[in-house]
Amino acid sequence: MDFFTIMPEDKIPEKGKILISEPFLPDTFFNRTIVYLTEHNADGSVGFILNKKLDIKVGDAISGFEDWKGFLNMGGPVAPDTLHYLHGLGDLIPRSVKVDEGIWWGGDIDIIREMVASRSLAVSQIRFFLGYSGWSAGQLERELRENSWVIARVPADIILDDHINMSWKRVLRGLKNKYRIWADFPESPDMN
Repeated sequence: MDFFTIMPEDKIPEKGKILISEPFLPDTFFNRTIVYLTEHNADGSVGFILNKKLDIKVGDAISGFEDWKGFLNMGGPVAPDTLHYLHGLGDLIPRSVKVDEGIWWGGDIDIIREMVASRSLAVSQIRFFLGYSGWSAGQLERELRENSWVIARVPADIILDDHINMSWKRVLRGLKNKYRIWADFPESPDMN
């Protein structure tokens, strides 16, 4: 039994919501992914994939994080050599942007380094991503009309906690509606 329930939303994308890919999305990069939207406006959309953890510790890739236990996540195919982070620290991190209640994006990395060094930052308060997912103006709306994504909302602590099992199947099972059946679709129809 899952310990969280996901609320399906209407078809309107907005920052703070997640996108869950349909089971046969032909895009190999976004196949069976969950993307957290951090921006959505007339110019396009930006988000980060929540269920593609890399086998690279943050400390192995970024100086000043040598003792950090968390792992990097693949945020998306756009600018994969750039670092991004979501956190629940709000105004403690200057220049961070509020995405939704309890979640901020970016901010001063040096302050985060200081918090890591002083051990005043928990792994469950921040997630690091390489690259991001992006859609040009109107692109995400077109993909939604094609039923490529389901829009839902989950609590902030689930978005930030890298240790919570946010597998594509588990999230779909949490919807508790018609999308729940997607969780058991085989990756290839030949496997049915």
